[in-house]
Amino acid sequence: MRVVPMHTRTKFVILMHPYENRHIKLNTGRLTHLCLADSELHVDESFDENEAVQSLIEDPKNYPVLLYPGKDARDLSKGELQASDFLDRRLVVFLLDATWRLVRPMLRNSESLQGLPKIMFSNAAPSRYVIKRQPERGCLSTLEATHELLLELDRSGLDHYPIPEQMLNHFMDMQAFQVKCEADNCRAGARPRKTLERPLAPSNNRVPAVGKRRKVFPTKSTI
Repeated sequence: MRVVPMHTRTKFVILMHPYENRHIKLNTGRLTHLCLADSELHVDESFDENEAVQSLIEDPKNYPVLLYPGKDARDLSKGELQASDFLDRRLVVFLLDATWRLVRPMLRNSESLQGLPKIMFSNAAPSRYVIKRQPERGCLSTLEATHELLLELDRSGLDHYPIPEQMLNHFMDMQAFQVKCEADNCRAGARPRKTLERPLAPSNNRVPAVGKRRKVFPTKSTI
């Protein structure tokens, strides 16, 4: 299945650690970028010298925020971000795409990101990652965190998210594709290869309807 980019009012900027770019080819940050028409992906360990990132932060037409939970973050699930907060400016959300061990140094080495208003959500569904164990309960992949954020933006009237299952279905297809590749390679006696260079394989493993949502928020965005 080929990814059809989705249009959003919000601009998403995925900041990927070089380790993820080099070693994790089936990466949900990369898939998130493919799923969103107005998104950017930048790879580095620090972004203070990244001209594209700094241009987005400094543009007076933008309202840049960082998705990063904490006591000083505005909780979208509680309505703590309103359209009046940024008026005619465009909401630009920066997401750190790395393991928690690598996310902290990325933020510590980027003073311009530290100074951004932080946002979060607190009503997330459990992770649907079936091929990789999350380090602790409440952690989500970058794609899942983006999905949950779009749900909250839609509820708040800050964005329009008409087909929420679209991104999640691509996510499940990606995982099904990796499982199939690993099974095929195991039968052939070879090491499994990980790649996003080919179209995502179709899968019957669609996303089920979400029931009651747990009151947890992602303590990190992992891939």
